[in-house]
Amino acid sequence: MNTEEKDRQDHLQHERESMWAAIAEQLTQDIARGEHPPGARLPAEHRLAQQFGANRHTVRRALSSLAARGLVRMVQGSGTYVEDFAVDLALGRRTRHSESMLAAGLEGELQVVRWLHLRANAEIAHALELPQRSRVLQIDVLGLANARPLHFSQRWFPLPRFEGLADGVEQTGSITRAFAMRGVADYQRRESRIAAILPDALVAQFLRQPAQRPVLQVHSVNVDLQGAPIEYATAWFAGDRITLKVQHDV
Repeated sequence: MNTEEKDRQDHLQHERESMWAAIAEQLTQDIARGEHPPGARLPAEHRLAQQFGANRHTVRRALSSLAARGLVRMVQGSGTYVEDFAVDLALGRRTRHSESMLAAGLEGELQVVRWLHLRANAEIAHALELPQRSRVLQIDVLGLANARPLHFSQRWFPLPRFEGLADGVEQTGSITRAFAMRGVADYQRRESRIAAILPDALVAQFLRQPAQRPVLQVHSVNVDLQGAPIEYATAWFAGDRITLKVQHDV
């Protein structure tokens, strides 16, 4: 194969890659907006091929990518169905629960399950850059979307800086707004560590799922604009209801 022919083949391959990815992204947005509600069957492959001006192989690859992310399930001889509850959540430098829900076309809500003062263990102290046994505030939060549980989290904040923060979260239903009431107008995610695990009984109970079904566990650290850690959190996401998209530039 000469150089010109190789360049042509590479160009065609790039176009095919771009096409199926674009179809997958459009279908993801359509599902998030409710155009294809939970449980609904998507149009047949040949109809999608006509809609997007693509061949059926390209459409099938796009659908397979959605199935791999848990947004749809492909049933041989029947069709492709939207999973019972599918949300695409973004993790970026400015991750916000309410904004993520709005972007997915859902009504989000945070509920404070409990809060308490305690002494930081080695893990919490390291994440918040505090001496061990420092006083911290722990807030346990349940994140809902359209009144269904998406995640349960335990969050720790340094004291005395965030004394009374739990009251702000309870009043506003938002950690971001509660931070603003404590003088933190903006903050950023410094790191997120993601793993798939089996939930303990407490997490399974809050997420209303069997303990045998895996969840996505996310450890994260948020910092203020001066770089000081203001929150360390461990969140457990219902693995069959969401996909987590890591965005490095937002």
